[in-house]
Amino acid sequence: MSTRQHTFLDRLLIQADQSLRTLVPGAALANRPSPALPLADTPLVEAERRRVAGLMRINHTGEVCAQALYQGQALTAKLPDVRGKMEQAAEEEIDHLAWCEQRLRELNSHPSVFNPLFYGASFGMGAVAGLISDRVSLGFVAATEQLVERHLDNHLTRLPEDDVRSRAILEQMREDEIEHGNQAMAAGGVRFPAPVKAAMTLMSKVMTAATYRV
Repeated sequence: MSTRQHTFLDRLLIQADQSLRTLVPGAALANRPSPALPLADTPLVEAERRRVAGLMRINHTGEVCAQALYQGQALTAKLPDVRGKMEQAAEEEIDHLAWCEQRLRELNSHPSVFNPLFYGASFGMGAVAGLISDRVSLGFVAATEQLVERHLDNHLTRLPEDDVRSRAILEQMREDEIEHGNQAMAAGGVRFPAPVKAAMTLMSKVMTAATYRV
């Protein structure tokens, strides 16, 4: 096994490759099969299809933001083990990205046109968090995952009862996000104060409003 350490330039090139995998349609390849695969795709009436597509578009954009956040943090993390945790989390979140994109295709829909904008903003926030300290960076992950967990809980209540495919995807995503948040706190993440979490919630609402239809 190679013991070569990546230089900062190496990491920049790796991040560029991962950016393309995140933003180019069809480029994200899941390591795990979608939880929806063994389930029947129950036909939805048009209003339900549009609503589910909007919800899955929001979740897809959320995963784009998660990729950018982890990649930005991995670029600036100071300790190798923290950088490794960020890179591993990003790999696991690729599954979510691919699953949401696949479900959007099944619903005859598409990802948000705003994804590159949200990717850039999230990458910047992740990089800044990593520059401040690894503990802040890990705390940012934990706070973000808690926000995503609440967000997924809300979406699960809004899905049509018969849409078992979308439900299976969101339930597995929720389980993974909780685990990532717990791992970040166990690794030494700081607990963010309420005002910071409120600001993060506000930003999430802006993203949701912008991506539901486009």
